Amino acid sequence: MSESVSEAEVVTEAEPEPEYDPAAPAPLNVPRTPTGTAEVDAQLERLADADHLATDGHVEVYEDVHRGLRDALTALDARPGPPVPARHPAAAPR
Repeated sequence: MSESVSEAEVVTEAEPEPEYDPAAPAPLNVPRTPTGTAEVDAQLERLADADHLATDGHVEVYEDVHRGLRDALTALDARPGPPVPARHPAAAPR
């Protein structure tokens, strides 16, 4: 008797296909157009982190992005703008 097993006799177990779960996290694949401002673009890219989280995890990402965008806007107010032209003494109201 031969102890070798022919290929036809070998039974392989196929990996079960993952079941579709509509409630599972899935990327939204929403395109993000770069703004040209590195700080803002980084915050918008951070939104992709929510794609792999359950819905209850989205809030943390959204709040973090909102905070970052708010900070970027606040920084615009803190930057010095062009100098204000000096008023000519003759133009001063009397």
